[in-house]
Amino acid sequence: MGTTQLESVPEPKYWHLKTVLAEALDSDFAVGEILPNERELAARFGVARATLRQALEQLELEGRLQRRRGVGTTVAPPRMGVDVSTTGHQWPAPGEEAWQPVDCAAAVPPAAVARLLDLDPEAGESVHTVRRLRVSHGQPVAAEQLYVPAASVPGLTAIDAPSGAARARGVLRELQHLTLEGQDRAVELGSARADDAKELDRLPGAPVLVVTTRYFSEGRTAAVSIATYRADTCRLTFGGPGEAGDFQIAS
Repeated sequence: MGTTQLESVPEPKYWHLKTVLAEALDSDFAVGEILPNERELAARFGVARATLRQALEQLELEGRLQRRRGVGTTVAPPRMGVDVSTTGHQWPAPGEEAWQPVDCAAAVPPAAVARLLDLDPEAGESVHTVRRLRVSHGQPVAAEQLYVPAASVPGLTAIDAPSGAARARGVLRELQHLTLEGQDRAVELGSARADDAKELDRLPGAPVLVVTTRYFSEGRTAAVSIATYRADTCRLTFGGPGEAGDFQIAS
């Protein structure tokens, strides 16, 4: 990364600096490499440290950089590609490499989820709530709550899957016995709740992508997944020709 003095440009200085830094990340740095400190970078580019911080913050938001306590600012790995189109998808599986089952508990779902499951929100009916984490390059990038009514997994027994991650895998195994008749999916921008933020190593309120999926079997909603993705690791793209209405989160 050579010394560059920024000239007058019609865009904010920090935005122009961000563009210059992004080009340097592509050509001069490897994934995981630590950037020089702020004082050195500010001197190289002839900008105030406040301007530099704005540029670095923007690159971090875009997923190009990661700030790690005790390490410094490093070059982030490529954004993870996560296909959320409904074409060819299957039930969430217990052996998916990217997803790690964390826990499973019987709990009353939020009212909005109960309605998606065609349950009466006022009845207080409990469902199996599976918690999973998605990991990429050794870092958690998504947290999922999978809500499964007992009627969808009638073969689940306490002996086969007593608690925790083992029970989560048991619920996922039992789902495989159902015939998946279809699914629908919606994505919206949201803010990380405290529990998601903690697991995803983000601050509460950080921008996230919330992917809500309904799985259909035997003419009813058999399960509902709400997956929260770090917005700095994913981006939305639309499906290709012949896939109208589908979309994916992809690199």
